[in-house]
Amino acid sequence: MTNMPLLAEYLVDDAASLAALFPPTHDRAVRKCIDHLDRHARDFIARSPFLCIGTQSGSGTADVSPRGDPAGFVQVLNDTTLVIPDRPGNNRLDTLKNIVAHPAVGLLFLIPGFEETLRVNGHARITRDPAVLAPLAINDRLPTVAIVVTVHEVFLHCAKALRRSHLWDADRHQDRRAMPSLVAMILDQTATPPVDAAALAQMDADLEDAYQRTMY
Repeated sequence: MTNMPLLAEYLVDDAASLAALFPPTHDRAVRKCIDHLDRHARDFIARSPFLCIGTQSGSGTADVSPRGDPAGFVQVLNDTTLVIPDRPGNNRLDTLKNIVAHPAVGLLFLIPGFEETLRVNGHARITRDPAVLAPLAINDRLPTVAIVVTVHEVFLHCAKALRRSHLWDADRHQDRRAMPSLVAMILDQTATPPVDAAALAQMDADLEDAYQRTMY
C-alpha cells in the first residue's frame, strides 16, 4: 500500500457528487442543530471534564487540541457565550495563535461513561480580563488567558463512534507499556542521541514531577 495512487475517477471533489453517495439526511438530524446553549447543552458542559478544540491557521493548516480540567471547567456565561481556561502547557500556543489568525473554532465535549458527545461551533477570542479569569482559578492560580467562544451552532452527536471504539470499556483498555514512554518517543522523533535506561528513567520521572508542579 506504500505510495498508493489516488485514482482520479474515484475522487469525490464536489458537493453534488458527495451527496449522491449517501441517503438524504433525515429531518431530525437537520433540525437538531440549534444556535444557542439550551438547558441540555448547559447540563452536558457542566458535567464534562474534557473537550477537543479544532482551529485553523491563517494559511489553512488545521489543528485539534485537548483541554481538560475538573468537570464543569468550561464556564457558560449566557445562551451564546462560553469561556475555556487556558492552562499551562508547552507554550507552542498552536490553538491561541490559530484563533488570533482565524477565529472559527469547533468544540467536542466528552463525559466519561457517556457515549454521546456535544458539538459546539462558533468564533473565539482571547482575553486576559481579570474579571473573566478570576472564576477560572484553581489552587489560587489564574490562567494567563481564556478563550471566549461566541456560539453559532450546538448539537448532540449520537453514540456510534464511541460504541464502535469501545472507548469507555475497561476490558478494551490497552496496556500503556505496549509503547515507549512519551519521553522515549520524543527523543526518537527528534533524533536525539540514545540515552541509557537510567537516564531515560530519570527523564520520565522528571516529566511526572513537572506534571505535578505545573498542572496549573
